[in-house]
Amino acid sequence: MERPAYLILAIKSTVFLLFFISITTWLSSCEQGLTQLERIRKSGILKIATRVDPTTYYHGPNGPIGIEYDLVQLFAKHLGVTVQFSTIDNFSEILEQIEAGKTDIAAAGLTITKNRQKRIRFGPGYQKITEQIIYRSGTKRPKKPEHLKYGLLEVVNNTSHIESLKKLKQTVPELTWEINNNLNTSGLVYLVDQGLIDYTVADSNQFALIRRFYPKLYSTFSISKPRYLAWALNRSNDDSLYNEVTAFFKKIKMNNTLDQLIERHYGYVASLNYVDLCKFRKHVKSRLPAFQNIYEKAGKKHKLDWRFIAAISYQESHWRNKAISSTGVKGLMMLTRNTAKQLKIKDRTNPYDSIFGGTKYFQMLHKKIPERITEPDRTWMALAAYNIGFGHLEDARIVTLKLGKNPDLWLNVKKSLPLLTKKKWYKQTKHGYARGNEPVKYVENIRSYYDLLIWLTEDDQIENRVISAYYPKNTALTIKANAL
Repeated sequence: MERPAYLILAIKSTVFLLFFISITTWLSSCEQGLTQLERIRKSGILKIATRVDPTTYYHGPNGPIGIEYDLVQLFAKHLGVTVQFSTIDNFSEILEQIEAGKTDIAAAGLTITKNRQKRIRFGPGYQKITEQIIYRSGTKRPKKPEHLKYGLLEVVNNTSHIESLKKLKQTVPELTWEINNNLNTSGLVYLVDQGLIDYTVADSNQFALIRRFYPKLYSTFSISKPRYLAWALNRSNDDSLYNEVTAFFKKIKMNNTLDQLIERHYGYVASLNYVDLCKFRKHVKSRLPAFQNIYEKAGKKHKLDWRFIAAISYQESHWRNKAISSTGVKGLMMLTRNTAKQLKIKDRTNPYDSIFGGTKYFQMLHKKIPERITEPDRTWMALAAYNIGFGHLEDARIVTLKLGKNPDLWLNVKKSLPLLTKKKWYKQTKHGYARGNEPVKYVENIRSYYDLLIWLTEDDQIENRVISAYYPKNTALTIKANAL
């Protein structure tokens, strides 16, 4: 008997459905059979949880930057995948994301602590820090934990700082603190600077970066023993990703890549003292406006951030167009007579000619640096050449090579430049003696001035974020903060 058409169709549909279910189940079982590392490589995406902070990940003039960002990009390149960043401000939420397996790695400047190790697994420590009490000059310095009771101590919620304070309270019962749920450490540091709270806690690496913006702030005693920062991973039985992270950090420690990254982000931050920082901020208001338009035009023409050009100029002349040194260099960019002649500049004290000429000269030196040298080392070496001369820079690179170090890394060359003052070494060079300490300080200062200019000229300054996030309805406090 011939079956009805609808019955044949139903049978075919059922067979197709069963086939689809079996294929889906098979594929799912295959996917489940993969390790975490294999799944990441198959998808081509590495999921990273991080937080916005100068010590981790933030947006600079040319895009994302930060030591965690650089480390993650290197690891992704090592795996042959791309990175998917998610920024989370709350430490507790970052840990929850890792525990739930919603992200592969937390690269967020997390400190290794015993309590956190109960919840997550840490990779190798990559940077040692301490947790420091921060206070403002003009107030009484707290010399030990007992002294903190005389002021308001405020800390960020869900941080390792709270763990340290709780442990400290076992021996110092009178120790008290307030927990802030609205701000990060940068925000609390700003409140200390403004006199709105007395103390906060910051990691030593974090305060090293932040203090340049707040020269009146100081660190006093540490509330913890030295600890390490590390990446956090899920505590599962799958060791594939953990083992790869361990191998990666072992590799970048052995080949000095990690040292190079730490120098890139921290190696210059202590170059300016309190007087330097205060003078610079004063000159930003009193001297920079007269020449800013020219810096902007020169930057646009030569495809450089105008603030970088202004930073070079400040290091050279403190933005004085009539400046002249004992050696005869003149103007905002302190050009030599020979350089000015090469650039066809008649009046080195003319602001426009000096700025455009100095910018062009820097670009010429930048192009002379061997192409194999990558950024930012290429720029730092070009700056050193601007100060000491290209020939002496090359001498320092040759010395670096003789010492068995890579001459294409600024981390190594900055250690060789001072050797040009020693007869043992400069006798072996083509251009002889040079004051090699000066270009090292020169480059570090410019890097700091550049950071400060970015911070001072960005619209989204920390004080505006603090006021809107922490005191959105407190008009009196808003007026006070703006007046300071």
